[in-house]
Amino acid sequence: MADTVVSPIGPAPRRGDQLEEVEVHVPGAVAWTGEEITYVGPPQGLPDDLPVERFDDATIAPGFVDCHTHLPFVGWRADEFELRLSGRSYRELHGEGGIARSARMFAEASDEQILAFSLDLLEEMAAHGTTTVELKTGYGLSIDQELRAARVARRLGELAPQTCVVTLLACHAVPQGLSREAWVALACNELIPAAAAEGLVDAVDIYVEDIAFTVRDLKSVADAAEHAHLPLRCHADQLGASGATQAAVALGARSADHCNHVDRAGIDALGSSETVAVVLPGSTFFLRATPPLVGGMIDAGAAVAIATDCNPGTAPIASMPETIAFACVLYGLSPQAALTASTLNPAHVLGLGGRIGALRPGSRADLVVLNGEGFRQVPYRPGHNPVVATYIGGLRVAG
Repeated sequence: MADTVVSPIGPAPRRGDQLEEVEVHVPGAVAWTGEEITYVGPPQGLPDDLPVERFDDATIAPGFVDCHTHLPFVGWRADEFELRLSGRSYRELHGEGGIARSARMFAEASDEQILAFSLDLLEEMAAHGTTTVELKTGYGLSIDQELRAARVARRLGELAPQTCVVTLLACHAVPQGLSREAWVALACNELIPAAAAEGLVDAVDIYVEDIAFTVRDLKSVADAAEHAHLPLRCHADQLGASGATQAAVALGARSADHCNHVDRAGIDALGSSETVAVVLPGSTFFLRATPPLVGGMIDAGAAVAIATDCNPGTAPIASMPETIAFACVLYGLSPQAALTASTLNPAHVLGLGGRIGALRPGSRADLVVLNGEGFRQVPYRPGHNPVVATYIGGLRVAG
């Protein structure tokens, strides 16, 4: 029981003005049996013989769903952050550091070192209310290392308190010594089929950018993903306009992520499709980048989700509450829209809509207890962890 219970309503994904639609019970209660929620509503609806845990001056909400991270990785790149503060751009640093540098650290570390480093971050995420996480490969940059990354990610999912979904970021950067075309061919003809055959991944991703891969490469990766019966995702229009968002929609991608430089055609495409715009305010903040036109996306009827983008280069952020604060300040989201965008809609992106992301009977008992009355407290105090307790599958895992 708590002063407030709040949850998104309706089927996922919520679009346009539907992002604002939440169900509120003041006071409220949530009950579950095993892993499954059995009751959400006013306290007087609880069975008389049910033991009750009471939280005063608190709000119960669905657990946060972080649908875009770059775990597993190992090691940080704070010196590159300092160089960016001195005037160097991410694009300039890409050749001498960036993804390739993280790939070297990944290759030099043992599986045990990578697991320990990444598990610490996942436990930090749990303490900040994240109950479901996407894990990406992408720091392998060879077939063997990418498959190793996927196996490490699967193992990490077994050890982590959260439910973990693994995405094969098959095309993240061009490996040294290969042309872009050669790596795309290897990724499509060997890497994606091998990862699918071994059951290592749940989706396929590609980074479309002038320092990475092209819209034509996106089509090749989409064809390979479809052949492997895996959903497609796309890093789109982050550093500049490329038409990747519109292309991702046309290819039926589950999400287009970043979208900082999406144009009007891309926004209109999102508004008339099932593709979710996953916006990443942590990287917008950290790179001091152009914010995506999130208000325009919502006005166009698009479905929007937010995620941390947790990675060592452009978003070394593990906290969904802090990410929500950035989204509200940088993108103009209301607390209610941010709630839907951090729970129900990202659950849909990960293929888990209907099971997680909302508090309703039949859903899994993934929930957070937040201090303060109402979800508005979450974005109001960035840097403060509002999570009193985190429950995953009905078990208290943090707080």
